[in-house]
Amino acid sequence: MRYFGGCDSGSTYTKCVIIDENGKMVADVTLKSRINAVLSCQDALDQAVAQVPDLNSAQDLTYLVGTGYGRNKVPFADENISEISCHAMGVHVADPSVKAIIDIGGQDVKGIAVDTDGTVLNFAMNDKCAAGTGRFFEAMARAFEMDLDEFSCLSLKAKNVIPITAQCTVFAESEVISLVGEGKPMDEIAAGIELSVAKRCFVMSKKAGAVDHITLTGGCAKNAGLKAAIEQVLKLKVTELPIDPQLMGALGAAEFARQKGM
Repeated sequence: MRYFGGCDSGSTYTKCVIIDENGKMVADVTLKSRINAVLSCQDALDQAVAQVPDLNSAQDLTYLVGTGYGRNKVPFADENISEISCHAMGVHVADPSVKAIIDIGGQDVKGIAVDTDGTVLNFAMNDKCAAGTGRFFEAMARAFEMDLDEFSCLSLKAKNVIPITAQCTVFAESEVISLVGEGKPMDEIAAGIELSVAKRCFVMSKKAGAVDHITLTGGCAKNAGLKAAIEQVLKLKVTELPIDPQLMGALGAAEFARQKGM
């Protein structure tokens, strides 16, 4: 049996997926990224390889593709492919019915339109500011003195929405701290935060031409409050993936590795 790997070196998390020659996922790892991207990738690869009895090291993989923010830092990679292409391919592998993606990573937001073979039709990216990204949500959770899981569910309890007007992470954090200090309901402030990010996602998806059968990828795809806000803004139900949405980049990279290495 031959095995193929994909390593997604993100700014916040490093993900690794190994699939066999039939495309079956046999190993996956998600680790918090360290300052040294090479060490993060090596750790992820080592832990993924340890899940496959036939493999002793990443060098035993038939083909390995690196992707993500630090894709040039993946040890032993045979090739590097952009995270946009890998997310599109990963989602296509997970659910071929999906035609559009909103990817919310640690430092950017992307809208991606996907063709019937998993290639990218078009995309749009907001990479000028951290607002609306994983870093933004970390800052907001910090302002609420909550962990991310607790914060992501807070807005679901809100009966009203307090709008957040700041378009910058730093200013938005100050605005949120002021609202909390004024004694405004925290769930309604959280609802305003989720709605402001959902509107950014709407703009990115429209710029990419993504209109239907949409799913979310990246770590923020697990934010229940954000998912509900996006469904409200887009006026459609977001498709749930059968595989962890945070792994889509690594899965797509592994699938590209399989196609190129077979």
